[in-house]
Amino acid sequence: MKPKIKKILVPLDGSENSLKGLDKAIYLARQCSATITGLYVIPFYVVKSGPRIFGPYREKMLEHVRKSLTKAKIHSAKNGIVFDEKIIEGDVIAADIANFAKNKKFDLIVIASRGFGPVKEIFLGSVAYGVLYKSKIPILLVK
Repeated sequence: MKPKIKKILVPLDGSENSLKGLDKAIYLARQCSATITGLYVIPFYVVKSGPRIFGPYREKMLEHVRKSLTKAKIHSAKNGIVFDEKIIEGDVIAADIANFAKNKKFDLIVIASRGFGPVKEIFLGSVAYGVLYKSKIPILLVK
């Protein structure tokens, strides 16, 4: 019996590369009648308050996150796919993505790699490599 894909998680970071992952997820969602959740993980160490210089930075970051998720939602809707958005705070982004996917019972993670990082991660990207290593859920890695 083939496993059914009904819930797809797509980690997004606002980059054009992460949108490549979204495009593949949209294709799969159309084939499987699945929904997509776009996940944006904000590092918990981004300053929430303090000197005036930090306040605008956090607000600008949240504005960027919201714009990125709205763009992804519109792109998905144009392709007939239901897109939910989720913003979480975390400290180890790869582990946060893997744990979120497990806890929310996603069937598949579609993640784009950026190709940055040490030698071991050159071909995958550090976050993609971490998710691949930590997740118990199937992953589609998009280059």
